[in-house]
Amino acid sequence: QVQMAESGGGLVQTGGSLRLSCAASGSIFSVHAMGWYRQAPGKERELIADITYEGATKYVDDVKGRFTISRDNVKKMVFLQMNGLQVDDTAIYYCVMNIVPNHGNVGLDYWGEGISVTVSP
Repeated sequence: QVQMAESGGGLVQTGGSLRLSCAASGSIFSVHAMGWYRQAPGKERELIADITYEGATKYVDDVKGRFTISRDNVKKMVFLQMNGLQVDDTAIYYCVMNIVPNHGNVGLDYWGEGISVTVSP
């Protein structure tokens, strides 16, 4: 089994910063692409940033220049540094990792449980 654990969310004022972390553990053979999604109230879940095993990154326009995704391949973790937070960044944030489990031969997407980020005016 694979377990995912997120941390780092909370309440912050406009212009503030937060750092989200997500760790995978359990019966893991390899971890490939990682990413962060968010779902704002009344909106669909959207991909905001992703990172390949080699470290290549992509961002949605809304967060470019403010958010930075990074990863630690040894610790099987992904991070999202969020600076210059705005009220519109308020959402539930989800990490996702493409993981090949032990005794498996295909990568599956594993999701974090979601963590709340609230930005006040």
